[in-house]
Amino acid sequence: MTDKIIPCIWYDKGEASKAAAFYVSLGLPDSRVDRVHASPADNPSSPEGAELMVEFTLAGRPYLGLNGGPIFPQTEAVSFMIMTDDQAETDRLWDAIVGNGGAESQCGWCKDRWGVSWQIIPRRLMDFYNDPNPARARAAFQAMMSMQKIDIAALERAAADA
Repeated sequence: MTDKIIPCIWYDKGEASKAAAFYVSLGLPDSRVDRVHASPADNPSSPEGAELMVEFTLAGRPYLGLNGGPIFPQTEAVSFMIMTDDQAETDRLWDAIVGNGGAESQCGWCKDRWGVSWQIIPRRLMDFYNDPNPARARAAFQAMMSMQKIDIAALERAAADA
């Protein structure tokens, strides 16, 4: 682990390896499980020798999964934001996360089965936020506010009608 800052994600029930393997399976480039660490001694969440930490890489960025136990649940205050290039990628990632025991939320947000929040955001939505025509930006934003999974064609229609 040579990076200066590495996000650490807390998991309950020894699920860090399962979560890391699932995240890697999403098909983001340069993603892999790098290393699994056993606890060198008993600790409050696990006995000596049990899986304690999992180093993994998603889209070239390092993360650490920590099997810390039930003390700190996940919160929407921190999320993974994936910028997608088209509707097919948006659908694929959304369906993978929600369809693997996750849950839908609003405005492109969903949770995986471990409670980690994700934002599956098409780059096109961000283009609308920067549209020099405030009416188009507003129309696309208002359309997005009514969605769970982002529908790029619906954003386009809303902006075109503005």
